[in-house]
Amino acid sequence: MKATSGHFVLKKNVGYKDLAKVFPDVLTTFLEETDQVPEDEDVLQMFIYLNQVQLEKNRKPEGYNRKGRMRLIFPLNRREFYIRGTSRGSEVVRVSEKISRMLAKAGVGHEVEWDALSSVEE
Repeated sequence: MKATSGHFVLKKNVGYKDLAKVFPDVLTTFLEETDQVPEDEDVLQMFIYLNQVQLEKNRKPEGYNRKGRMRLIFPLNRREFYIRGTSRGSEVVRVSEKISRMLAKAGVGHEVEWDALSSVEE
């Protein structure tokens, strides 16, 4: 299967705060799997901390929206986050499925959708 984006749509009873415990592992895994780990460990810890503060307040975090092969984005006005690749491929699917398993293991109710970007996001 190939996809440009993998969306993690949170169940109705799941808030951003429910992602707080698993998010450091999700972000670290995302960066490792996409070969985008910052060279400086302090930079990685800063990304985790800034997102964590928002999640613990049950607010939408920034995610990882830097120039690179893939991005991890929390869109406005929807309780979801998604991974977007620069091209259609199996890497988006592989990384999305790995993160989905992490979320399921942590008890974060969600569904995965493929290529569900709106025209505004594209």
